Amino acid sequence: MNAQRLIQNFRGMRGVLWGGPATAAETLQTTLVRLGMTAVRIQDIDAQALNCDRDVLFVDGDCGLDPALVVSTGCALPQAPAVGLVGVEAPSRLRALSDTGVTAFLRKPVHAAAVYSSLFLAVNGYRRLRCLELQIAEHDRRRRGRRFVIKAVVSLMQTSGMTDDEAYAQLRRASMRLRMGIEDYAEALVLRPGASLAAIDDTSTIIQERTDGTEQDDVCSEHGDGRDLDNAADSQGGGADQARCA
Repeated sequence: MNAQRLIQNFRGMRGVLWGGPATAAETLQTTLVRLGMTAVRIQDIDAQALNCDRDVLFVDGDCGLDPALVVSTGCALPQAPAVGLVGVEAPSRLRALSDTGVTAFLRKPVHAAAVYSSLFLAVNGYRRLRCLELQIAEHDRRRRGRRFVIKAVVSLMQTSGMTDDEAYAQLRRASMRLRMGIEDYAEALVLRPGASLAAIDDTSTIIQERTDGTEQDDVCSEHGDGRDLDNAADSQGGGADQARCA
């Protein structure tokens, strides 16, 4: 896995403060603006409106908020990087923040000098965990597809008199020619009655059938945070300037 580029410059991003009307956030909002971010306060959250490449969620742990509103079923991470605001260190409130998937904390009352460090840990920790989550999902998908590879190998051995190594090598060459994973290619071959290696040559049709809207952004790539290359290029020096500014 390639090392991820650390995000050090948060200019142009948005801080979303999720809390009640009693949440005191003037210092936090002022500091976010000084870091080049915009800041908004909300009481009712729409998780689908959050953008993981643009938004940072600040969750007030003292307001009794429901983690299920931002974390989808079966996922461990919210829709965007999250920072927990901690006032009362009761185990139940800390557990709720943990269930929300926060990757950094800010102690209340918020001090301006601590905001940049929390942003840095939250955003980069979230990207690292998100990358691992996608890698695990991809490994699980490929593991489930191995049974189709076995079926395709056996089919080729029976119909063409090949050895298992020869059948696998032919499947691999054919999948590479179509720029498909061998698991996807073998599944398309097995699930099409009477199909053969020569018959499956419509790359666009097969890929459309396998993905059908499930394409994901590559958050593990060097610029996988979805931001433009200019921001990524100046992140090496911008972070120190922002920390001093905060």
